[in-house]
Amino acid sequence: MRKGAGLVWHRTSRGYIMPSMNDTKQKRAGVAYGLAAFLSWGALPLYFKAVASVPSLEVLAHRVVWSLVFLLILTLARGRWAEFVALFRSRRTQLTLMTTTVLIATNWGVFIWAVVNGQLVEASLGYFITPLISVVLGFVFLRERLRPMQIVAVVLATGGIIWMTANLGHPPVISMTLAVSFGFYGLLRKQVPASGIQGLTAETLMLSPVAVGWMVWRFKQGELVFLQGPARLDLLLLAAGVITALPLIWFAEGARRLRLATLGFLQYLAPSGQLLLAVAFFGEPFTRDHAVSFGLIWIALALYTADTARGMRNA
Repeated sequence: MRKGAGLVWHRTSRGYIMPSMNDTKQKRAGVAYGLAAFLSWGALPLYFKAVASVPSLEVLAHRVVWSLVFLLILTLARGRWAEFVALFRSRRTQLTLMTTTVLIATNWGVFIWAVVNGQLVEASLGYFITPLISVVLGFVFLRERLRPMQIVAVVLATGGIIWMTANLGHPPVISMTLAVSFGFYGLLRKQVPASGIQGLTAETLMLSPVAVGWMVWRFKQGELVFLQGPARLDLLLLAAGVITALPLIWFAEGARRLRLATLGFLQYLAPSGQLLLAVAFFGEPFTRDHAVSFGLIWIALALYTADTARGMRNA
């Protein structure tokens, strides 16, 4: 293999050949989509801070309802309605999606609450832990073998959680709720024959009766913020659907074009952005005990990422 003009030339029985420019463009596009998705998720707390005057449950309800509207329009525009309807023909798929609906609603709700109540540092820790939780879930439920480096990574992450529990006086409930809910969400979504967009459309469809019913009840009680305050706030709440769905679309496009190791590396941009916002912009404390806990988990993630990359090269 030789490098030239910024491209990698591959040696074959007929000599060195230059890779397709289309392949190179696809990888660049994949990186661009991946960056857009994870940087958007990293900046998402800015949105929740902007609507902090709205109760967290109402923000969650708007996120569900307007995401559904946006995703249904997108599904129809892309001609995927038949594929979407087919998801509901299987009883097993319906039950799985009902479970993932509860998990993603829990994840969204806890994250919104954490941002609004000054707990974003702990929330970001949850998304740093998530890949390692997924490794454990794969071992327990899918009988995936843990390589030695993965075992070390899990032990180090566990040490970080124990340190935080012992020295901060409480277990990282927010972190673990976010990590476990999203870990199980990913585990179960692997069992559903649907793209990320179709699955999220089904989940928001299942959640929407509860969300709409709750908003109607709040309106009758005179406690619904939507349409009762400034127009700017109403527009922000209406934007929840696009803000929720677009990063998922970008992620799906990036995942189609990138290797798993590359995508896995990019995913740490989201909690890194959240941690930066929490400390540098929102003024949340980051103590020495935080540094020790995060440090152990960051080392664990570095080992996990290096082991994943090496495994893919040897595959």
